[in-house]
Amino acid sequence: MSGKRVFVVDAGGRGNAIAHAFARSGAVEKVFVAPGNAGSEMIDKCRLALVQGKPPKTIREMLAFAKQERIDLTFIGPEGYLSDGIVNTFHENDLRILGPKKEAATLENSKCTTKELLKGLNVPVPPCQNFEHPDDAREYARQFFSENPGQGLVVKADGLAAGKGSIVCSTEDETISTIDRIMVNPKLFGRAGERIEIERRLDGRELMFFALSDGRTVRPLESALDYKQAFSSDESVAVRLFNKLSSNPNLNNNPNTGGMGGFSPHPWLDEELTEKIMDRIAGPTVRGFREATGHEYVGVIYFGLMISEEKEPSVLEINVRLGDPETQVILPRLETDFFDISIAMLEKRLDSIQLKWSRDYCLGICAISGRAIKPLSSGGSGERPGYPGEHYTNMPISGLDRVDPEVLVYHNGTAFSQDAAGNKKLFTTGGRVLTLVARGRSLADARTKAYDNIKRIRFNGMRYRRDIGLGYV
Repeated sequence: MSGKRVFVVDAGGRGNAIAHAFARSGAVEKVFVAPGNAGSEMIDKCRLALVQGKPPKTIREMLAFAKQERIDLTFIGPEGYLSDGIVNTFHENDLRILGPKKEAATLENSKCTTKELLKGLNVPVPPCQNFEHPDDAREYARQFFSENPGQGLVVKADGLAAGKGSIVCSTEDETISTIDRIMVNPKLFGRAGERIEIERRLDGRELMFFALSDGRTVRPLESALDYKQAFSSDESVAVRLFNKLSSNPNLNNNPNTGGMGGFSPHPWLDEELTEKIMDRIAGPTVRGFREATGHEYVGVIYFGLMISEEKEPSVLEINVRLGDPETQVILPRLETDFFDISIAMLEKRLDSIQLKWSRDYCLGICAISGRAIKPLSSGGSGERPGYPGEHYTNMPISGLDRVDPEVLVYHNGTAFSQDAAGNKKLFTTGGRVLTLVARGRSLADARTKAYDNIKRIRFNGMRYRRDIGLGYV
């Protein structure tokens, strides 16, 4: 009997890590990735999915590819395809695909709807309110700060915003400016900001908590501590320059990104807290969603939580997929066959699977497209602030051949092309470019190895946080 053929739908480093996890399965013969990137073909057993020489990008094209290549399992990485109903379409064509249906993807694509659902289920959330008009939101902010001096608010675009739609505000002026920039001008997140949710900023520690669901059984995954802000706490000058170049009047706002790195296992997520989250949040959410909507939630679910000083969790947001860059440091530690886990979820027998994990630490650092080191003639006028703002692409990448063989390099935004001399070269194509992941018996070992290796990589404007894992070693 021939090996299984897996199709991973993802364009970035998370997709590389998912493909790598499937490729380690003895049951899997070949892994196709679309839209993919240059790194999708640099992993054993993996290759780009191509239709007439081009990667399939629409749901219709992906469906045709899965049929043509006799795919045994399709796994969806990003929330966009889930929200657009790719799981529904594959099910209608009797193809195996893992991920929540469109009806369940609303848990991520509408923060306003989700918070109302959670409140109805008595799942703990911060005090919050939804707004469709900026005037009402501004008035709410003014009243809040008048009645709650010294406290803060978080303004969130209702829809999908690539992990950057949540802005923490400490003052009334900052909050009103944020409301205007999301809802009025320049409409930072487009249609995703036509509605907003405003919630009280909670004190505590943030936790990204991942779980698997087959619609009946919910099992926790290992987690990771990730770094969302673009700059470390000691980079105030860089923060101000970024905001100045981004025309943001809030010069001291350290912007959120899709993720700048992280490490696993999580340093303070213990068994007691895990059980509390499963009992009070993960289980009730999956069961309550089924009872409220009639739809089962099948796939990965991840909760953005705030943990109080008393170790009480509250849900800040829900995502309907694996996180990026958390996936890149969690899945390399997974010892249970990822293909077997996926099939068990589809067959509603997750309760029969025992998840086993390596005791090693994995630490990942994201190399991103920052400000260009020298002026560039292409791309128009002015200096660009770099990711998560406007940034340059098409920068040649060098040094990957100098990275230690045991160190993983997952590609977020790369492609092969020809340089001026006609030679095949690797170029940047996005804001997050690479995620370098090192393993170690201790966090200190993994951190030392990761930072030693990332220094060997070069591209114009390359930047990365230098404090990943610092304070935990």
